[in-house]
Amino acid sequence: MTYHQEHRTPLSHAPVPQAADVDPAVAEAIAGELRLLDPSVRLSRALAAELLDPEFVEVGASGRRWTYEEMLAALPGMAGSVEDGTHYEPEAVTGVLLAPGLVHLTYETLRDGHRARRSSLWRRAPGGSALRMYYHQGTPVPQADVQP
Repeated sequence: MTYHQEHRTPLSHAPVPQAADVDPAVAEAIAGELRLLDPSVRLSRALAAELLDPEFVEVGASGRRWTYEEMLAALPGMAGSVEDGTHYEPEAVTGVLLAPGLVHLTYETLRDGHRARRSSLWRRAPGGSALRMYYHQGTPVPQADVQP
């Protein structure tokens, strides 16, 4: 049995897709991803902690490796965390249900003229109620590779 389901949608802080053919776990992961881009969530350790798995790891667009504790401590001071500052604009979010409770998202962000390709894994812990981001990676898009 395969659990592969894909959902593609262009997003600019658009509502999470609720179509009947979209797996609820994919919609849940997209909603969580968008919440993590929201400045009010980025400023709140408690809100961000609800969305990050305790075993979370990120390889940022800078190449730096981040752990759960490092990310929660740094997130309020990172780009995109100020209400009146520049924000991450997500585009072309693709969600794939890899297995029950495991979703892979890919998308691009644009912030302050810089584009990055992003990939994240969202998992539901055994007995857990919500999907949480387990892994995230951002890769800068070279200017020469930006598609019109």
